[in-house]
Amino acid sequence: MGAALLVGLSGCALLGGGAAPSPAYDLTAPHDFGTGFRGSRGQLIVTEPTALAVLDSDKIVVRAPSGEIATAGGAQWRDRLPKLMQERIVQTFENAHRMRGVGVPANNLTGDYQLIIDIRRFEISVTDTPVAEVEFTAKIVSGQTGRIVSANVFHASAPATSAEGQAAAFALDAAFGKAVVGLVRWAARLV
Repeated sequence: MGAALLVGLSGCALLGGGAAPSPAYDLTAPHDFGTGFRGSRGQLIVTEPTALAVLDSDKIVVRAPSGEIATAGGAQWRDRLPKLMQERIVQTFENAHRMRGVGVPANNLTGDYQLIIDIRRFEISVTDTPVAEVEFTAKIVSGQTGRIVSANVFHASAPATSAEGQAAAFALDAAFGKAVVGLVRWAARLV
């Protein structure tokens, strides 16, 4: 898996003399899917994931042992998390080369199936040591009948050296990479 890429402008002042913005981080789309991964002939439309308000932002979420939620200092995602995930999920399917086509509904595309995702966790959990936790549900819905063909929960974790900034973003990117590879392998068997 690749590491989150720094795309922010750290150290630059805002117009008008304001404070410098926090660095913005990106998720990466995996390229390695292992062996024994067969292809699919279907077309898939990836909808924008849904999430509770705390995750429907560009903030990197940190959860304390008490359950208190905060945001990681000195960092943010380059876009709202659901939009960023949608973009990287589509790219991951494209990198796998296992589907006839994949896209987003904004392009007025119709597909054989829709992928609907609900983000449950995308956070750094702080206990003895920080750990990145990514969890989401995925439903494959028939484009013809609107019925759910299959559903699954994907969870992955990765150690974090810190709950702040770059370390938090890199750990979340690693956990996301593990979970999204599982998603692509699962969906390719069904579509």
